[in-house]
Parts: sequence; structure tokens; C-alpha cells
Amino acid sequence: MTKAPVKTKMTLLNIAPDVDSCSSNSTENTSYPDCPFIKKGMPYTDVDAESQNFLTDHQLGKKKFEAEYSPGSASFGMSVFNLGNAIMGSGILGLAYAMANTGIAMFVILLVAVAIFSLYSVHLLLKTANEGGSLVYEQLGYKAFGIPGKLAASCSITMQNFGAMASYLYIVKYEMPIVIKAFLDSTDNSWYTNGDYLVLIVSVAVILPLSLLKNLGYLGYTSGFSLLCMVFFLIVVIYKKFQIPCPLPENFINITVNVSQPQVNTTDEECCKPKYFVFNSQTVYAVPILTFAFVCHPAILPMYAELKDRSRRKMQSVANVSFLGMFIMYLLAALFGYLTFNEAVEPELLHTYSKVYSFDMVLLIVRFAVLTAVTLTVPVVLFPIRNSVNHLLCASKEFSWLRHICITVVLLVCVNILVIFVPTIRDIFGFIGASAAAMLIFILPSAFYIKLVKKESMKSIQKIGATLFLIMGIIVMFSSMGLIVADWIHNAGSSEEHTNGH
Repeated sequence: MTKAPVKTKMTLLNIAPDVDSCSSNSTENTSYPDCPFIKKGMPYTDVDAESQNFLTDHQLGKKKFEAEYSPGSASFGMSVFNLGNAIMGSGILGLAYAMANTGIAMFVILLVAVAIFSLYSVHLLLKTANEGGSLVYEQLGYKAFGIPGKLAASCSITMQNFGAMASYLYIVKYEMPIVIKAFLDSTDNSWYTNGDYLVLIVSVAVILPLSLLKNLGYLGYTSGFSLLCMVFFLIVVIYKKFQIPCPLPENFINITVNVSQPQVNTTDEECCKPKYFVFNSQTVYAVPILTFAFVCHPAILPMYAELKDRSRRKMQSVANVSFLGMFIMYLLAALFGYLTFNEAVEPELLHTYSKVYSFDMVLLIVRFAVLTAVTLTVPVVLFPIRNSVNHLLCASKEFSWLRHICITVVLLVCVNILVIFVPTIRDIFGFIGASAAAMLIFILPSAFYIKLVKKESMKSIQKIGATLFLIMGIIVMFSSMGLIVADWIHNAGSSEEHTNGH
């Protein structure tokens, strides 16, 4: 599932020279003559001891602390699949909610715009990597702006990963109580069906032990399984649209629906008519939800490094195909989810079905598969966060199990506190989408391009386009953040008035 590539996976990869500016088929023993910044066998020094154990030994190669520069081996089709894994994440669960609060027409316009902008951002990133001589996102930041640039890239990636991890645990909080109640055939609100307790139990019993492993050899299996789960989820969403009538007969509804949420319509046929343009207080979350759903940019450069017979044009084609596939999946999930529940859809689409069904075997299978996928994905997403923290605090020190365990526990405690006390997954999608995702899609690639691509003048069409893209990214980030914070303040004030009134 995110945003790890699974929406956010960051791996130590063997980096070969870029075909656009040099030959990846060079047979020179000492260097790549067309790439003065690369020497064959040059050690990759920007990795700490813990990173050396992220992948299995055969993936790291013969030398434990040295990555050989070699041509990539991933085919075009495999690269499309891997990038699809990187794009697809928990964000797909929030798209129907975004459509309900923008309308079908406005949502399609925004979806097309964010997809195009994301692809343009990939174009800038690939070109910058060629000109800047690095296939590491943070290293491009360092070459462009020094330590501040590296910190900006590292913090943005860390925030995005942390948001993805929180969104996965939100799914555990929302969906696991429903699964347990279905298995026990019970509607009791006991402690073992309380989402907060279940998140803590899963974190301690499953996620923490997996996160403490130095070798995440199951990474590839988790990625593929997550994508298959989301494809299955999409098929079920389309299928259920034709099973759930609107308006619903009263005896069709699960009597244990959450009364604090908008209820599925049972009488008014007017509510069943889809709306094409909607503006309300929740509309401000639409763009951040979409940017959260499309961000995959930290994974672009490692995948570029692994692409067989790579060139910038070939990698751009990989991105085009992957983004097209995800665009279609996103549009179908949002459209059929919205048409099923209309304005009653919740920020997490899968949970909305509990308003209608007290028990449904197909939905139970989907929930169980999604829960398994997100639980296995959290350690994968946690790894680069821990690695980044470890690198910032203790980059020059030897690997320490005590430090390894302490950082892992602190990160899990922080994300559990966030999941327990932040009221809805919408706030995670909104905040991370407006901040970290906006940085990774709009601001950083354009800023790196402007700074590192020296052969084009600032008056060239390419530089003007990148500058406008940068300005637009800043406007999107600050306007979205401002509106979201204003909505939080308004909701807090409304809740306080409601409490005082009673």
C-alpha cells in the first residue's frame, strides 16, 4: 500500500551512470569516461551501518559496505509495476470522500491536474538527476542548497513516510474492530473491539518485532500483496455499487451505524442524485488528499537506477504508464464509492460499508486482506524514518542495538499517540498532503531543477516553467495548510460551543 512503495519504500540500490549523459554499457575497469562524477567500484558513503542490513546479502553484493555501480536489471514492465506499488497507498481510501466534497466534475479536473503536475515533477527530477550527477533525492538537495537542501528533502520524505505509517494504523483502528465483531458474531463494545486498544496491541505484538529486524527480506512480497489488495478492494467497490440501492430500504441498514456521521439515505431520492460541483468546508481537503495519493517521488530515482538499458525518456515512459494506471484506479474507486454512498461517504471509504452491512463475507475478506497488508507495510515504512533519524543524530557511529531499539520504540509511540488522539484519517491525509507531499511533488523538484541545471538560462521556457511550478507549489502548500488549520479551529470552536450548550 503509500504513498511504501509500498508508498514510501527507500532502498539501498546499485546505481549506474545515466544513459542520457553517459554509457551504462561501458567496459572500462576504472571509470566511466563520459561521467566524470562516477568511478566504477566507488563506495557509496552516504549510508550508515544500519542501512547495509536493509536488504539481503545477495542484494547488497559481495562487499558489505560498498555498492558497485552497475547497469540496472529491472525490465520496463517490472519497473511499471514497482512504480505502481510506490504510488498506490492508503490514499485511495480517501478519494471518494474528496469527490463527495468537490463534486464529480471538479474532482475529475483536480485529479487530472494533480496527475499531470506529478508527471511534470518526475520530468524535472529525472533531468535534474542527470545534470546534478546523483540518483539520491537527499543528495540532490545537498548539491543544490547544501545542508539546508538535504535537510528539506530528508524532512519531507520523513514526514511523508510518517503520515503513511499513521494512515496505515488508522486503517487498523477503523477496520479491525469490525473484523473481530464479525468473527465473534457480537455487537458488544468490549475492550477487545476498541480501535485504540487494538492499535496498541498490534503495534506491540506484531509491528514492533518486525520493525526491530535488521533485514526486511519480505519487502518485495509486501509491496506486491498491498497492490493486489487494493485492486481487489476496487473490484469490490464497483461490485457493491450495483448491490446497494439508493435510497436504501430501512430494513437493509445495519442498526449499529455510527450516529455521529451522516447517515446513508433511506427516504430522500434527491440525495441519491450525484452532484457535479460542490463547495463546503471539507472541499479544502481535496487537493491535499490527491497529492498524498500521487506522491511517489522519493522512489523515482532508485527505480531509475535499477531500470535496464535506462534513459531519461524510458523512465519517463515508465512513469507515464504507471500514473495512467493509477489514475484509472483512483477515478474508478472515487466514482463508484461516491455513487454508492453520495454525501454520506466517510473519509475512509472501506469503513463506510459498516453503515450498511453488519456482516458481509466479501467485505470481510477485503478488510482482512487490507489489514494484513498495512500491518506488514508499517515496518517497511518505519525503516527509512529510523534510518534518517539515525543518520542525522549518529551518522558516524557504529551500529548499536540499544539505539536501534530506542529509535524504533520512540517512533512507534509517537505514531500511536497521533492515531489515538487525532480524530480522523482525513486530518492525516490533509496535513501531510498539504505539507510533505506538496514539497516532494511541487517545490523541491522545481527548486533543484532551477539550481542544478546550469545549461539553461533563467529566461528559457524550461526554467520559466519550473519557476512557475515552484510558485504554484508554494501557493498550494500555504493556502491548503491555512484553510485546513482554519477548519480545525472552526471545528474546535463549534465542539466547545456544543459542549457548553449541554
